[in-house]
Amino acid sequence: MNATRWPVEIRLKAAEKLLEIDFDGGETFRLPAEYLRVESPSAEVQGHNPSQKQIVPGRRHVGILGVEPVGNYAIRIKFDDLHDTGIYSWTYLYELGQEQAGRWAAYTAALAKAGLSREPHRSR
Repeated sequence: MNATRWPVEIRLKAAEKLLEIDFDGGETFRLPAEYLRVESPSAEVQGHNPSQKQIVPGRRHVGILGVEPVGNYAIRIKFDDLHDTGIYSWTYLYELGQEQAGRWAAYTAALAKAGLSREPHRSR
């Protein structure tokens, strides 16, 4: 297993709805709020084992209200849909950056298979 990568800087780009994270290995990741929200490490999204992972639809326009440190190992992200229960460790954020293309493709495929959309549900 790789040694833990540490963030050198985390920038909230609220207008762009993303976090930009520089890691100590020289990598920079631009992680959209929607991606962070649908891959939240919370039990609500991940369940308690891989077979329980939930597909989170309707988050195309989700934004980030704030980011707060959790000890010296993670951050908590508060989204504008009021989800804030996930603790994003440095290791998990690095994995999200490294695996972004594959995870995003799997997410959009799962949405399509389930007949769900990235667009928010509209009341009639």
